[in-house]
Amino acid sequence: MAGQIPDLNATVRAGTGKGAARQARREQLVPGVVYGGGEDPIAINIKFNELLKRLKAGRFLSTLFNLKVEGQEDVRVICRGVQRDVVKDLPTHVDLMRLRRTSRINLYIPVEFINEEESPGIKRGGVLAVVRPEVELKVTAGDIPEKLVADLTGLNVGDTINISDIALPEGTRPMITDRDFVVANIAAPSGLRSEDNEGDDDAEAPAEEAAAEE
Repeated sequence: MAGQIPDLNATVRAGTGKGAARQARREQLVPGVVYGGGEDPIAINIKFNELLKRLKAGRFLSTLFNLKVEGQEDVRVICRGVQRDVVKDLPTHVDLMRLRRTSRINLYIPVEFINEEESPGIKRGGVLAVVRPEVELKVTAGDIPEKLVADLTGLNVGDTINISDIALPEGTRPMITDRDFVVANIAAPSGLRSEDNEGDDDAEAPAEEAAAEE
């Protein structure tokens, strides 16, 4: 599984409709509904501050959560929509969908880079420049990989690691399919870049001197 699935705490909302929703908001709660998974929908409330913190952290719509509601079994959910106040842009309602093990969802999976000691480029002082520490994949809810592994063995300065260079777990695919995007590269050490730049300056100097003599 993809590391520790974060908890999302909620309470059952007494009553439905606009009146109950307005009451929840007055109490600094955000009303919501949990549906899907072959079970009846449940009206819930989530603490406003907790939900806002999650939203500000980013990727709320592509994060798998462990929904904890008192008196009920925990269930895995993913957000399918957040309604916001048109003026304040603050959350006013949230829709959560229960997931079956066979459900297909989009999640960001972290990338682990291994065998740096086997990279000639890094041995020469090159730097691993990570472009995508996480990659968005379409995965099956019951078989989410903990991480992707990128092997740096044999890579020299200037070499790149593309998504095609990383073995993806069976049944998963990247959300970006129209190009073989870069995940990381081995950048030249700053000293080498400085020497190259100085070399360019030296090469230009004779030409400038010759022009001056003419």
